[in-house]
Amino acid sequence: MRAVILAAGRGYRLSPVTGTLPKCLARLGAATLLEWQLAVIRQAGIDQVTVVTGHRAEDVRRVCGSRADVVHNERFASTNSLYSLWLARGVLHRGFVVLNCDVVFHPQLLADLLTARYEDALLACARDEATYSDEEMKVRIRAGCVVEIAKTIDTQEADGENVGIAKFGAAGAAVLVEELNRLVSAGARTNWLPAAFAGFCRRRPLHAVGTRGLPWIEIDRPEDYWCACAHVLPAIVADTEPIVVRTTPFGRLMPHV
Repeated sequence: MRAVILAAGRGYRLSPVTGTLPKCLARLGAATLLEWQLAVIRQAGIDQVTVVTGHRAEDVRRVCGSRADVVHNERFASTNSLYSLWLARGVLHRGFVVLNCDVVFHPQLLADLLTARYEDALLACARDEATYSDEEMKVRIRAGCVVEIAKTIDTQEADGENVGIAKFGAAGAAVLVEELNRLVSAGARTNWLPAAFAGFCRRRPLHAVGTRGLPWIEIDRPEDYWCACAHVLPAIVADTEPIVVRTTPFGRLMPHV
């Protein structure tokens, strides 16, 4: 299986932390978000990785080094994650796991997803007592499968939140690529990737794998970053075996606030 990391966006809301660097190069401790994800992916036994770059692509490529292939989204400023994955469609046919670059997660969550008996599945955090805003990518789940995924789902109708990590087997990948092709051909290049997931789950079951209360966070804003640094990452580190993260000189010289 291949891992695809979507890392094309700049992440303007995080600029008080990252300056002009892309979101994926925000630093948590000694490592960038991208380096941390690459380490967790390798720990999970995946050695084929593709990173979709955009903003400051050469800096991202330098951090990847020999650990990942790179696909460049030249239109990163005017497109979104759906278009980025569509650009990588040539490496998806054998099955893959796709990750948003801004998610910090307990490594067991990736292990749970990869070892789930379902070929096609995504990680979803159950709602519990959470109150959602228009920001979260919400899901509705029936009989263990996603039936709707969108930020526009009414908060009272949502069963949980999409974590930002999903996997597809070879057959599912073929269906998803068809959905990506359909949407891109229709001009939906500014859509989030879950728009393709929504079309997929109308054609083929997309199972939900729960987070089991394990820590994770999506980093969109400075407050998310500080929460990740102060609470989420320490909780992950305290509950796992040491994760060997190979940092680059570029990563160590990044702005630190």
